[in-house]
Amino acid sequence: MATDAVYAPVSGNQPKYRAVNRTAERIFYSGMAILLCICVYIGFSPTYFQAGMLRAPLPSPILHVHGAVFTLWMLIFTVQAALISARRVKWHRTFGTVAFCLPPIMIILGVIAAVDALHRGVQIGPLDPAVSLAIPLIGIFAFTIVIFASWRARRRPDAHKRLIMLATIGLVGAAFGRFPWQRIGLPPAAGAATGVGVLILIFLMYELATIHRIHRSTMWAAPLVFASIAFSVPIGMTPAWHAFAAFLK
Repeated sequence: MATDAVYAPVSGNQPKYRAVNRTAERIFYSGMAILLCICVYIGFSPTYFQAGMLRAPLPSPILHVHGAVFTLWMLIFTVQAALISARRVKWHRTFGTVAFCLPPIMIILGVIAAVDALHRGVQIGPLDPAVSLAIPLIGIFAFTIVIFASWRARRRPDAHKRLIMLATIGLVGAAFGRFPWQRIGLPPAAGAATGVGVLILIFLMYELATIHRIHRSTMWAAPLVFASIAFSVPIGMTPAWHAFAAFLK
């Protein structure tokens, strides 16, 4: 295989840059995009994809719009990774301008869907509706921060691609929460944190194997994404959060 390398900055005096195989990088990011789509399909298959998507018997009309927009994001995310893999960078940038119209819509829809679930008394596993509300809302908060940072870093590919990936990994937590974790005695919220944690671990291992360090963007975004899922339930159990949920209700 021919060497097609980029250079990633490393710490220390020498060498200043370390070569990274770009072909391997393209394969990794494209593979991760496909893996995330598979996880989303598995998680939402019984209630959404196999139920006919727009014909699925969802309890609220807003969920149809929410599902369609978030599915579109996953498809665009995969197409964007494929364009980079195919070395269509100009197409990727042009399409990206359109793609970044979606996150604000996703954020608004995510908040509306979460509050709608609170009004309908939706419970995630054994959690009461107020605690269940914390899982999507805190996840949306983290997504907002990371996706905005990715937009600001759009002219810095090394940071941009990492932030987009991590923001999307956070979204997949909702799909992981619908995996059949009960079969092994794990609550849905814990299962979501486990699934996202494994994906982040894979991402960190890739960075350590290629650039032999954790990129600065990954260093803050990965903990934020994981914490938004792992600590949403403890935050949701606090009196302050219950007061907030009562205000929204």
